[in-house]
Amino acid sequence: MIQSTDQTGHKITLKGPPQKIISLVPSQTELLYDLGLDKETIGITRFCIHPESWYRTKTRIGGTKDLHLDQIRNLQPDLVIANKEENTREQVEEIRKFCPVWTSDIGNLKDALEMIRGIGRITGKNESSNRLASAIEADLTIVSKEFIPLNAAYLIWKEPYMTVGGDTFINDMLKICGLNNVFSHKFRYPEVTVEEIKAISPNVVLLSSEPYPFREKHIGILEQQLPGVKVLLADGEMFSWYGSRLLHSANYFRYLRAHL
Repeated sequence: MIQSTDQTGHKITLKGPPQKIISLVPSQTELLYDLGLDKETIGITRFCIHPESWYRTKTRIGGTKDLHLDQIRNLQPDLVIANKEENTREQVEEIRKFCPVWTSDIGNLKDALEMIRGIGRITGKNESSNRLASAIEADLTIVSKEFIPLNAAYLIWKEPYMTVGGDTFINDMLKICGLNNVFSHKFRYPEVTVEEIKAISPNVVLLSSEPYPFREKHIGILEQQLPGVKVLLADGEMFSWYGSRLLHSANYFRYLRAHL
């Protein structure tokens, strides 16, 4: 028997390591792949783009917030892996009626490392997940000490512009990158105006590649509106994916800081 309490306090019991897993979260799908759960993972969302081989071959069960519940039920999984923010509570509760659901709740790097270890335990990949989490923690601890702090605004959406507050995983990753989030006094994902950004005077504005796909053309627009402020594109996956992709974040942060 495998017993586990997920990051929302929900307790689940499995007879043994799950043989049919469905992931409702892109970053956790990639984690399952890196833990060697290819055969066991039978369903993913249409946003689970990594690894590409899974995106092309695994059954897609809808989007993170518009899941195809009948399809999930018909696949008869023995474990579904979800996330408090990325999936809707109502749909997760519906799935719990016919299948155990392990739900993560990620607000910082510590939560992400606990999630990696927790998923490893419940899937029978304890050793691999511990090794992975330890490697990520070591890399990000080292890189967090390498930079002189700069003030930054991180934009995730356009029309209206939206940023990230101090209670988000992205905020914690910005700290590790040596960037002080100028909107850390706000919560979740607030709307902001160019005038607000100008008034708070950051050294740099980062334009995330997701969820809004900022491109080079957007840099020039903001540079005209924010004279003297460095505007750069940022790989959103390196700041917001909280699974095994974190293995690549340290080197990416070094690359990004070299261009500031």
